Amino acid sequence: MEGFSILGLVFATLAFITTEFACNGEIHSGNCLQSDREALIDFKSGLKFSKKRFSSWRGSDCCQWQGIGCEKGTGAVIMIDLHNPEGHKNRNLSGDIRPSLKKLMSLRYLDLSFNSFKDIPIPKFFGSFKNLKYLNLSYAGFSGVIPPNLGNLSNLQYLDLSSEYEQLSVDNFEWVANLVSLKHLQMSEVDLSMVGSQWVEALNKLPFLIELHLPSCGLFDLGSFVRSINFTSLAILNIRGNNFNSTFPGWLVNISSLKSIDISSSNLSGRIPLGIGELPNLQYLDLSWNRNLSCNCLHLLRGSWKKIEILDLASNLLHGTIPNSFGNLCKLRYLNVEGNNLTGSLPEFLEEIKNCSSKRLLPNLKNLILPQNHLIGNLPEWLGKLENLEELILDDNKLQGPIPASLGRLSQLVELGLENNKLQGLIPASLGNLHHLKEMRLDGNNLNGSLPDSFGQLSELVTLDVSFNGLMGTLSEKHFSKLSKLKKLYLDSNSFILSVSSNWTPPFQIFALGMRSCNLGNSFPVWLQSQKEVEYLDFSNASISGSLPNWFWNISFNMWVLNISLNQIQGQLPSLLNVAEFGSIDLSSNQFEGPIPLPNPVVASVDVFDLSNNKFSGSIPLNIGDSIQAILFLSLSGNQITGTIPASIGFMWRVNAIDLSRNRLAGSIPSTIGNCLNLIVLDLGYNNLSGMIPKSLGQLEWLQSLHLDHNNLSGALPASFQNLSSLETLDLSYNKLSGNIPRWIGTAFMNLRILKLRSNDFSGRLPSKFSNLSSLHVLDLAENNLTGSIPSTLSDLKAMAQEGNVNKYLFYATSPDTAGEYYEESSDVSTKGQVLKYTKTLSLVVSIDLSSNNLSGEFPKEITALFGLVMLNLSRNHITGHIPENISRLHQLSSLDLSRKMTTFNASVFDGNPGLCGAPLDTKCQGEGIDGGQKNVVDEKGHGYLDEWFYLSVGLGFAVGVLVPFFICTFSKSCYEVYFGFVNKIVGNLVRLKRRANRS
Repeated sequence: MEGFSILGLVFATLAFITTEFACNGEIHSGNCLQSDREALIDFKSGLKFSKKRFSSWRGSDCCQWQGIGCEKGTGAVIMIDLHNPEGHKNRNLSGDIRPSLKKLMSLRYLDLSFNSFKDIPIPKFFGSFKNLKYLNLSYAGFSGVIPPNLGNLSNLQYLDLSSEYEQLSVDNFEWVANLVSLKHLQMSEVDLSMVGSQWVEALNKLPFLIELHLPSCGLFDLGSFVRSINFTSLAILNIRGNNFNSTFPGWLVNISSLKSIDISSSNLSGRIPLGIGELPNLQYLDLSWNRNLSCNCLHLLRGSWKKIEILDLASNLLHGTIPNSFGNLCKLRYLNVEGNNLTGSLPEFLEEIKNCSSKRLLPNLKNLILPQNHLIGNLPEWLGKLENLEELILDDNKLQGPIPASLGRLSQLVELGLENNKLQGLIPASLGNLHHLKEMRLDGNNLNGSLPDSFGQLSELVTLDVSFNGLMGTLSEKHFSKLSKLKKLYLDSNSFILSVSSNWTPPFQIFALGMRSCNLGNSFPVWLQSQKEVEYLDFSNASISGSLPNWFWNISFNMWVLNISLNQIQGQLPSLLNVAEFGSIDLSSNQFEGPIPLPNPVVASVDVFDLSNNKFSGSIPLNIGDSIQAILFLSLSGNQITGTIPASIGFMWRVNAIDLSRNRLAGSIPSTIGNCLNLIVLDLGYNNLSGMIPKSLGQLEWLQSLHLDHNNLSGALPASFQNLSSLETLDLSYNKLSGNIPRWIGTAFMNLRILKLRSNDFSGRLPSKFSNLSSLHVLDLAENNLTGSIPSTLSDLKAMAQEGNVNKYLFYATSPDTAGEYYEESSDVSTKGQVLKYTKTLSLVVSIDLSSNNLSGEFPKEITALFGLVMLNLSRNHITGHIPENISRLHQLSSLDLSRKMTTFNASVFDGNPGLCGAPLDTKCQGEGIDGGQKNVVDEKGHGYLDEWFYLSVGLGFAVGVLVPFFICTFSKSCYEVYFGFVNKIVGNLVRLKRRANRS
């Protein structure tokens, strides 16, 4: 922004400097003084340089040497300009600066900028050049403390000491106050953290100062206590990138000479004074990325802003609406209010232009940037009247309605961003008239209809993104006919059908191609073979079948994202896959078969390698950990893989998630997995793994999700698990684990959300310290041998006591580069006699299942304080007593199972009902066995004859009793209504009786 904004001011300053110091008639072209020539030769002898650098320094007349200027009449050297234009290695200087240089007592101009005087301080004798007016040592490699005796240069008008990475520093700023002639001061990235408020006090004594540049200097004090300001000439103020942590400096609004202000990214807070808009000469204002500056935009933009051209207020806390008077900012070229809290709609109209010589609306506006706010309403028609607009960005708002066709009149438009709004309707064909357009983002809306074929005429287009809409229709070659410069094309998540000829060659060479959920035809697209520069390819869920052509791996070398998941692609893959280094490979949910391939060893590693849900077979390659040591995510789940888990998996030092679930792996879990110290997810569920859980897993201190369920693991839970303090999900269900449930679970896993130990051989009592698990949502200890009573302390489970939990997708190990989620947490929950799998709504499940144990004692009335409970199952235990009346307080409860061996009522309750039988009565029912259960006559396939004959007879009776009267009543409407009203009542009663029978 700085170069774009104040370029004119900088050029004006440079012109002033050149005129005053170099071209004002004082430079002499005759013989130089011999003493000056000797001083220059000695100065040169201390330098290191390339041979060509001083090729002109020959002969006795040093005034003819390149970079040297002499005074007219005397021949004294008054200018040394040995600056190195950036990037010119053959003009780079290093070495030492000899003291002989101080003999040049007439020196007025010294420029050594952009050289490499590494690790040497600025020479102190520079402070002896009494006549010096221009000193530029910027980015010359000097380090250390800037010598305070530079304050002796009372004639100095231009001083630039900018450095890189705080190589230079100042511990006392008072010497600057002595530079009474100074007009330009630049100290970019000089460490000024030790000067406090001295910088304001010192600079306040410089009445001729025009430009002040102190960006990224570690300043933290804005001198808010300063009462009177003497900056009567200050035009340019750049103090961005500091850490003031204070309110906006109110003294700025009193400096009427200011033309440019940049205090961006400086941790300012509080209100922006409205007086800033009344500064009569202000052309440039950048307060962006302070994050905590606030103001009502309606009031702020109503200011006069007479000369404002650049206004950047991005990433702050501005609120309110944009006023209709916005149209009066006649000279405004650039407006950025990105990432604020603007509300309301864009003005439907702008006020009559009062101050502009041209009667056109905002005649100079080129950039209108308002994304990431809360704007609502329709896009106004006046947007199409901004004739010089080059950039219109309204992304990430709540705008709705259609895209105005009038936007097609913005003939200078280069970028159009309307993504992530609620825009509806068709995409106007008139947008195909934007012949200068390079980037168009319409993704994330509710647009429908087809893509206009006029887009094929946008010959300058580089990026087109219409993904995540409701678009449909057929895309033909006409849609791409002139898009020769297209590099990024995103059509994802629409309903497009691509229909091109088999020999079609696109006019572009694409870089990123996203066609997720489009219909690309039955076979893999042949036209892709012509694309040699693809680095991002997403053909997921694209209705592709058949096999992957061999030529595909000849164009895949550069791909850092390759996603062809969710198709029906068949066949075997090459043993080595050619992709870019640190890329992402997602071949999941296809029908690939054969042995597991690996990335080409030429590639050091990949970030993501997902082969899940295919038909791969055989064993995991023994060298898999060597081949992909720097991988972040590995998933081979849902295949037919056999054999053991290789020990080399422990070499994957960078891995965040390993998912080998739902295969046929056998053997033990290798202890080397404990070396994967960055592991966040480990899922080995649904295999045939056996043996004990290795203690080394306790080394995985970052582990958040651990699934070892549905295996044949045995032994006790390792004590080393106490170190897994980050754990959120622990699923060890359906194994053969034994011993007591450790007491330390309640203290070690403070972040635990899901604890599943179901269907093991755990015994002993429930630990009372489970109550410390304040984040627990799912507790499943069913089908074990637990004894004792249910601890009353379960009422302290805080997450279960909250009603109305907020849904939060539980994604782990997400990728910022590919915008993908590596691993989505899921869990099976038993409820109402069935097992349901939860993923996206898992955080809303609040469940306790202690069924099928040997728990005893009374129903714990404290559980009724868990108001967030959705499922509670205490069945098949030995619990006695009464169901608490206040269980009705559990408003979220959708499933309550207290069946089998919970004695709630005694026999006396049923007195006077001689026809009743079964527990708790002494009268046994016919066919009731020792266990008190009702027996059925069952055939060899498990079918109950009694039930089948009963329902058959009911069915026949229903057919005869209902259908015959139906035909009779067909001819009488009143008969029809009376009869079927009676039938409806009978059927309703039968349904209610059936439900009662099921409940009992």
